[in-house]
Amino acid sequence: MPKEKYDPPDPRRCYTIMSAEEAASGKKSYWAELEISGRVRSLSSSLWTLSHLTALHINDNNLSRIPPDIAKLPHLAYLNLSSNKLRSLPVELGNMVSLRELLLNNNLLRVLPYELGRLFQLQTLGLKGNPLSPDILNLYQEPDGTRKLLNYMLDNLAVHPEQLPQRPWIALKERDQTTPTAVFTVMCYNVLCDKYATRQLYAYCPSWALNWEYRKKGIMEEITSCDADIISLQEVETEQYYAMFLDTLKQRGYDGYFCPKSRAKLVSEQERKHVDGCAVFFKTDKFTLVQKHTVEFNQVALANSEGSEVMLNRVMTKDNIGVAVLLEVNKDLFSEGGKPPQERQLILVANAHMHWDPEYSDVKLVQTMMFLSELKSIAERASGDPSSIPIVLCADLNSLPDSGVVEYLSNGGVAETHKDFKELRYSDCLTNFSCNGKNGASDGSVTHSFQLKSAYDGSQMPYTNYTYDFKGVIDYIFFSRTHMSVLGLLGPLDSQWLSDNSVTGCPHPHVPSDHFSLLAQLELHRPPPHPLNPLNGLHLPAHR
Repeated sequence: MPKEKYDPPDPRRCYTIMSAEEAASGKKSYWAELEISGRVRSLSSSLWTLSHLTALHINDNNLSRIPPDIAKLPHLAYLNLSSNKLRSLPVELGNMVSLRELLLNNNLLRVLPYELGRLFQLQTLGLKGNPLSPDILNLYQEPDGTRKLLNYMLDNLAVHPEQLPQRPWIALKERDQTTPTAVFTVMCYNVLCDKYATRQLYAYCPSWALNWEYRKKGIMEEITSCDADIISLQEVETEQYYAMFLDTLKQRGYDGYFCPKSRAKLVSEQERKHVDGCAVFFKTDKFTLVQKHTVEFNQVALANSEGSEVMLNRVMTKDNIGVAVLLEVNKDLFSEGGKPPQERQLILVANAHMHWDPEYSDVKLVQTMMFLSELKSIAERASGDPSSIPIVLCADLNSLPDSGVVEYLSNGGVAETHKDFKELRYSDCLTNFSCNGKNGASDGSVTHSFQLKSAYDGSQMPYTNYTYDFKGVIDYIFFSRTHMSVLGLLGPLDSQWLSDNSVTGCPHPHVPSDHFSLLAQLELHRPPPHPLNPLNGLHLPAHR
């Protein structure tokens, strides 16, 4: 059932007639309810222009049909059609997903359109006094009968067999032909683990389309059709990583690294199978694994709390993690545009899933700072210069493009007084994560040493997470802008298709996750032989 409390219209409706003086003085009237009575047989088409209505009382009339245009009133939460002469209902009624109360009592209805199952926010359904079939009535009369009946109709609603329209490829620039470069594709995808795919969270999705056995086929199809050279996945269940993801992708030439969230250490072996985490896969003919790392944010928070209560109470209590793999780029990738390099070329690929709750913007920002600080340490241990290794960072940041998290990543730093810190006292421990370190000069901001750019700008992808309650960009692919550029991107799913198919949110029978995947084609330029200034490109002497 919906979480929000619903207050039905007051049955003792009071009407006030505006006086001529009030009208003449320019007083505005506001009304969101409308009652039509008087044994009405048909409704004026002008009624459907009143799209602001939230309640419509057209009971106790002589209506024999309701036109499909009623769906043009998208904000209706209350609709009373009782005591008319309705023999059928338009299927478009199922598109009115704001409805909380639908009264159809005392009509002549023998059947109901299965599309009513889409009314996932409906709390009251009045069906008494209709010659409905015993099957429907028996289900309706059970405890919690309204919800059971709606679930039954949604689960049995026919799904159109047509396939998803192909997402467009957005070409941004041509490959550099004047110098050897490595071109590879990177995928970022939150697959929605089975544990979170519940009817409570996704009531608009049929239960069979939420089932993992059904969704996993669409997820693997999405992954394999993109055929990315590097794949970063979030919300991968431990058991499914080994049973499906790793097994399937190894057959396609990948190797991978996975780590579950920190709580996996604290639960039973049986529960551990269902703890989700982050995974990175890479094609072994293009990359060779050098190192693999896990960053547990709660452990980093504990080690750097400096006595900060908010650090201990808000950050340390969240068990999100990040993973990173240090890869050597195989020389064959540089074969175009000249001879392959003699030096060894490394790249650091990182993947993280930040805390979800919108009320914890401070935690997301601190988690991101901790992650980049740990990536800096990984790079330092690998080369002695953290800015010399190109980085690709994929993440479900659970943060919008105007957030402090994205500002921090894109601009190289963020003010200690940023609003996303919620005026909580983090300042004593934030310097630990700044690129200057605890003893460095502070200008009141927390900085990082990676020069990062988002592969997608604000216009190319209107949303990466698409549910009924929220539609926005929270998934990202960042890369070192000093030594990489974007050649192309996978664009968004056609919004017209979503509208035409009444997709109020995902998952959906045709969309297996509540996230859309990101896919970027990146071009890595070779670093100059002896840079005067360190850039994001590591080259080490080849092993002899």
